[in-house]
Amino acid sequence: MAKTAVPKKASEPTRTVLITGASRGLGLGMARKLTAAGYRVIAVARQTNKEFAAAVAEAKRGKRGSLHFVAFDLGEIDQIPDLVRKLRKEFGPLFGLVNNAALGLDGALSLMHNSQIERMVRINTLSPIVLTKYVVRAMMSERAGRIVNVASIVGFTGYSGLSAYAATKASMIGFTRSLAREVGRLGINVNAVAPGFLDTEMTHGLAGEQRLKVMRRSALHRLASVDDVANAVEFLLSDKARSISGTVLTVDAGATA
Repeated sequence: MAKTAVPKKASEPTRTVLITGASRGLGLGMARKLTAAGYRVIAVARQTNKEFAAAVAEAKRGKRGSLHFVAFDLGEIDQIPDLVRKLRKEFGPLFGLVNNAALGLDGALSLMHNSQIERMVRINTLSPIVLTKYVVRAMMSERAGRIVNVASIVGFTGYSGLSAYAATKASMIGFTRSLAREVGRLGINVNAVAPGFLDTEMTHGLAGEQRLKVMRRSALHRLASVDDVANAVEFLLSDKARSISGTVLTVDAGATA
């Protein structure tokens, strides 16, 4: 007896993910990873660059996902509602939001200028909270969505000379866990990744011996890579993580083991 042909399922619509601070470093690494996985990625940053242009060309050659740039200063808090409206009008529903943009300034708190502290709190804490507020509203009506906040291990371990920065990253951990409880019943997952020191512009400023000390302190005796964190974010956005919410996934090569 001939087998009845099983009709193919209609392909699912492309999922759109917004990543802040995605023109370079960790954010760009995430954008590349998600684009290769088939997502339509919207990269928000103040300005583009040659590295980002190369990533766009790479995405076009790959013919899987797509990568788009939107210029915006995340310090302009009052303009965030308009930004979200414009993005939804141009790209449709946002499935995912990755709050990655952050300002990292080091130095003893007693010597740090008040304007530097204020700028860090504005970019690292206030901006992602307000952006999430407007993005999650639509997710709530659609009863689906993923939010990933980029924290840091210094948010729970501390590090000399990074007290103000650590405070902003610790705030994102509390924000993640509480928001997960608020919106979970509506089908929205909220998680965080907490990278350790990575091989990015932020760690290039470390003196050679200080960098070696950080590496020796980790269980794997190395620094985690941008790709390692991008893999974690891709996992948290995927259906494989559908039952994970309110979690902080540490990616630090065992530095906090």
